[in-house]
Amino acid sequence: MHSGKKFGALEFAIWTRRSIYILTVLSAIPTVLYFFGWKFISIPWQPIAIMGTAVAFIVGFKNNASYGRLWEARQIYGAIINESRSFGFILRDSLSEKNADKVKEMFLRHYAWLTALRFQLRESRAWENMDTAQFDEYSKKYEIPERLSKLEDELKKYLSASELQYILSKKNRATQLTAIQSKALSEAYAKGEINDFQWTQINQQLVKFTENQGKAERIKNFPYPRNFSSIATYLLLIFIISVPFGLIKELDKLGDGTMLEGYTLWFNIPFSLLVTWCFHTLDTVGESSMNPFEGSPNDVPITQISRTIEIDMRDMLDEPDLPSAVLPKNNIVL
Repeated sequence: MHSGKKFGALEFAIWTRRSIYILTVLSAIPTVLYFFGWKFISIPWQPIAIMGTAVAFIVGFKNNASYGRLWEARQIYGAIINESRSFGFILRDSLSEKNADKVKEMFLRHYAWLTALRFQLRESRAWENMDTAQFDEYSKKYEIPERLSKLEDELKKYLSASELQYILSKKNRATQLTAIQSKALSEAYAKGEINDFQWTQINQQLVKFTENQGKAERIKNFPYPRNFSSIATYLLLIFIISVPFGLIKELDKLGDGTMLEGYTLWFNIPFSLLVTWCFHTLDTVGESSMNPFEGSPNDVPITQISRTIEIDMRDMLDEPDLPSAVLPKNNIVL
């Protein structure tokens, strides 16, 4: 997540510089050919304008869908924050007098669940963008915590050796941690440490955690539909290639009868670049928010949120040494 007021203009230009180079070449080639007498390569601008309208609609649709996925992901983690706090004080007030050690154990296991979930959500998928040069280069400006440490080392802070070994043997570690929480809760109920109402309340929180985990996994594991993504890419490519051929004749005529006659042809390069850069960058911005857990600068800050939850819950137990908050680096926080 970008925590500053805005991406800087220079920062944005550097981020899109590869596309600027390519778009400049695509604009220059027909311009140079036209200059050397290939007048037949010009095409009417009206069909291109109609195509541009269609591309604008489909890129806008893609960006709306992208924002929807990002906002849903943030809502999921917003719910996890609230439910974790509720889980903490309900569990503490239900069990602390009879079994303070179990409260501490279940709190630690919840931190482990948050950790396992964020590591699972940061795993790469074939359709994500972080392996492209543009995104990989920008990722050096900030830190992706899940790439700087191992899950095993992080879970050691919260789990016993036997539980750690058991969890690491499972495929979906977050799910199995919730299952262990449910088992511990049932044992406390069987021993009479909590009553029916308390068992129901705490169990409902575990159910909510499972539901939100499933919602996050749905976004992670189901990409923006490839049919919409592909048609947007193909139409955008056709439009970008066509723009310089449609503008070239109109810009050449712009200088007729003036001192710029014969020179306005070269305006085709900057104007075509400007038009195509706008469309291409809008599409790239949408693509950069399409996968809100991949580690991009527009991601939901799940590491920061998980740390905030841990701080709040440790504070409920009056622990003296609270972990430090996750702070932005170059205005990016994950």
